[in-house]
Amino acid sequence: MIVKEQEFHINGLTYTIRSAAEKDADQLSKIRVQIDGETENMDRDAGEGFIDNLGFQKIIKTDSEETKNLFLVAEVHNRIVGFSRCEGSKFKRLSHKVEFGVCILKEFWGYRMGKSLLQQSIKWADENAVNKISLQVLETNEKAIHLYKKLGFEVEGILKNDKRLSDGKYYNTVLMGRFTNTFHERGEEVCFTEGSTM
Repeated sequence: MIVKEQEFHINGLTYTIRSAAEKDADQLSKIRVQIDGETENMDRDAGEGFIDNLGFQKIIKTDSEETKNLFLVAEVHNRIVGFSRCEGSKFKRLSHKVEFGVCILKEFWGYRMGKSLLQQSIKWADENAVNKISLQVLETNEKAIHLYKKLGFEVEGILKNDKRLSDGKYYNTVLMGRFTNTFHERGEEVCFTEGSTM
């Protein structure tokens, strides 16, 4: 699905959050590899599960046409520096929910881009009959977990010893979910103006 472009001014940096377009495919292919090499919070090492230009074009085309998919990019001066995806399912029993994933170039950590991408995804979900957003996060990524909780996500489970990192040790993956109107049902309010960044 395509959503309206939004501009943000955070800590002296101006960036745009918008729907991905097929022209972005080459940049996305390159920064995905770079991001995978900058942090162990992702599922892959750099170069693993490589998606080329054509592969990204197909993903973007599908996500633009499917009502339960959303592909967003964060852009600074026409340079893509991060992206997120919400991917729905064609199966009827899973059609009420989407899986969320996000990644930002390390150079641009601290500008709340992850938070902005997630907020736009939540807004889209709430407006388009998506009842649940699910995600997975490495247990050591405490800033992300704090942010997710602040934006209404709950811990739903733990995948024990799910990932082996470069230190040779095994780490758990935290499963989290956010339900539409969860906070309203509890009589609480969600504040989107402050909080940790990814």
